[in-house]
Amino acid sequence: MSNEKIVTPPSGYVFLAFFLILLFGSIAGTIALENGLFIIVIVICLFCMLGFVLVNPNGSRVLLLFGKYVGTVKTNGFYWVNPLYTKKKISLRASNFDSERVKVNDKIGNPIMISTILVWKVTDTHKAAFDVDNYENFVRVQTDAAVRKLASMYPYDNFADEGHDEDITLRSSVNEVSEALEKEVQERLAMAGIEVLEARIGYLAYAQEIANAMLKRQQATAIIAARHKIVQGAVSMVEMALEELSKKEIVDLDEERKASMVSNLMVILCSDKDATPVVNAGTLNH
Repeated sequence: MSNEKIVTPPSGYVFLAFFLILLFGSIAGTIALENGLFIIVIVICLFCMLGFVLVNPNGSRVLLLFGKYVGTVKTNGFYWVNPLYTKKKISLRASNFDSERVKVNDKIGNPIMISTILVWKVTDTHKAAFDVDNYENFVRVQTDAAVRKLASMYPYDNFADEGHDEDITLRSSVNEVSEALEKEVQERLAMAGIEVLEARIGYLAYAQEIANAMLKRQQATAIIAARHKIVQGAVSMVEMALEELSKKEIVDLDEERKASMVSNLMVILCSDKDATPVVNAGTLNH
């Protein structure tokens, strides 16, 4: 439950005109009448002018009287409050926070480097001012803690060959990970009266000691996947060639010649280099 109390002090322009008239009138009275009472009025006027406060758009002033919370001024304008009030300024604008890159272990134990970009703003000035010591430092510390926890919940990448067939990974599931990060950070910052507008991963990579090995692994996985597709396509093409030759009765091939043809076609189709043709001037058996 929020203890924030919104107050709207009187306009400062009226009090400014009143104090200026009183001040200059007292100065004139002191000079003309040489009466010491006017000096006291001048001092009081100068002291009362300490009560003027200016609130900019998307800004606020938290008012305290001898340590007691009086209220928060959120409406922009020029106001006059009790000069004895302590006026703490808290911005209500959206702020960006780019965390430092931290080294953590992902779900399967691989060391990774990760950082986050956070967009946040203060919505409850009472919590931001009194429930935490320094709300800006609180944002930094809790965001780093949330990122560390998030990294341990998901693997960096999906390695189905090792039995780690995960639906959500840090590298590929950007939207899901961002939603989980935003929820985790919001839960941590709610006690400080802070709303998280956006949270997403700003940097993600393997730690330096395993980066080269993981790069080679990713390359090998990509090559294997590509070869798998090539073999599937080659088998389909060979099957289609044999069916067409048999259907149109172009040539009658026995099992041995079919096996030789399949072998030659598979070599040509699956090779990563262009085939070099050889002209056979003899029979099919030579």
